[in-house]
Amino acid sequence: MYLGITAPVVQVVGYQNSGKTTLIEHLLQNASDHGLKIGTIKHHGHGGKLLLSDESKDTGKHRRAGAVATSIEGEGIYQLTMNSTSFSLEKMIEIYSYLEIDSIIVEGFKNKGYPKVVLIRNKKDIELLEKCSNVKAVISWLSDNCNYSDSTGISYFHISQRRQYIPWIINKLMRGVL
Repeated sequence: MYLGITAPVVQVVGYQNSGKTTLIEHLLQNASDHGLKIGTIKHHGHGGKLLLSDESKDTGKHRRAGAVATSIEGEGIYQLTMNSTSFSLEKMIEIYSYLEIDSIIVEGFKNKGYPKVVLIRNKKDIELLEKCSNVKAVISWLSDNCNYSDSTGISYFHISQRRQYIPWIINKLMRGVL
């Protein structure tokens, strides 16, 4: 999966406070236990520029002086910062294709077409299922419609069934079939 070959991508989508980040944390911990190397990409959906903690450091000075890209490496950590009018998800995935990772988990970018796990916290969130394409699994806080697969191949889980949906997702990632 390395050297320019894009790793399988899965999106985790849902509205604010639906459990996306918590789900991804559990997936990353479980993936690590299985020896999988996972990269993540998060959509900063709150608007505004990202806060950078290096503004008073050399890389911040480089950016202010006009560098389009800055990077720094130390003790096994590599950090890259780039100025761009916007980065598409596809461009970010392309950058990740140069990394030694087995899969990419994307938080957000609801309108993209990659395989998705959708989190539903309340009844009004169900409309998200109509807005999203390529839904492979639904993890719901609601008690109905859980623990089965429907005729479209979507698997449904209740949020309390972590012991079922975490291995299900990891197994799909390991096989590259999500």
